[in-house]
Amino acid sequence: MTAEGFELGLDSFGEVATDGDRVLSDAETVRLLVEEARLAESSGLDVFSVGEHYREGHNDSATPVLLAAIASATERIRLGTSVTVLSTNDPVRLYQEFSTLDAVSEGRAQIVLGRASATESFPLFGYDLADYERLFEEKLDLFMRLQREESVTWSGTVRSPLVEQRLHPRMRPGGIPTWIGVGGSPNSVVRAARYGLPLMLAIIGGRPQRFAGHVELYLHALQESGHPVQPIGQHSLGLVADTDEEAVETWWRYWQPVVADLAAERGFYAPNRERYEAEIAHGALFVGSPGTVARKIATVARDLRLSRFDLKYDIMRLPREARARTIELLGREVAPRVRRLLRMEPAHV
Repeated sequence: MTAEGFELGLDSFGEVATDGDRVLSDAETVRLLVEEARLAESSGLDVFSVGEHYREGHNDSATPVLLAAIASATERIRLGTSVTVLSTNDPVRLYQEFSTLDAVSEGRAQIVLGRASATESFPLFGYDLADYERLFEEKLDLFMRLQREESVTWSGTVRSPLVEQRLHPRMRPGGIPTWIGVGGSPNSVVRAARYGLPLMLAIIGGRPQRFAGHVELYLHALQESGHPVQPIGQHSLGLVADTDEEAVETWWRYWQPVVADLAAERGFYAPNRERYEAEIAHGALFVGSPGTVARKIATVARDLRLSRFDLKYDIMRLPREARARTIELLGREVAPRVRRLLRMEPAHV
């Protein structure tokens, strides 16, 4: 991927924002996402993606509906998911939702499929976590066949069979861009390569370069499967502000309580300031001024052979002004700097 073709995008989990001292309602947050997608487009960003979660404070549970609203409010920016939990979705319905989104947006739809790191959707929709792997494998097989074949005959163990089924509205030939999201499992990396699909690395902690082995595995598995080289992307968290100090202090104020709650829930270390600053300096937090964030993105792009980087910019109760400033600076200042740095020393792709 050339420096000019390197893509930068935004990921949102629909987390509630604040406006002054007031926490926005769920409905206001949904409308804010449409507004932020318009801002992302006007700022020059390439992709706006929304996740799928079922937790308090998140408003991204009806992702295709939200993306369709954004499609009507924008003209150019590509629209995708930062994660779609395929295991608890029906592939037939998912095809219909995203073929409709692709039609409404005039070919701007894409999707990142994942097995789910947060598992609230399993009991919500009546699935057993014991079937975690089988659900994803069978549903991925069906979803890709629906995209790649004109009519599908399929049978498995996780849904009713299909016989010469042709769905409508039809997707474009070959389907929409479909990425596999990976949080660290080598099996998921190999699965993405087996289907010839792009790889999205969800890196939310630790040095991003530790995923270099996954990249090598993916490229080798693509070759072994007879597929051409596919794009590799990275999803990480962060905030861009006018100065490093402003960014560091703002993100700490809102990131610390969120991670402290997750630590208590999942049994890992509670965040402290020293570890936080280490994550900014060497880890997976992209927090700082435009120059600082651009240099860090360019470095990981070279090290991991990336052709795309998505910043997860919203976090619980972050002020809407800070969210908007991140979007503006990422598009207008960070993106041009990253491409300039990559022209000087290209990524290894």
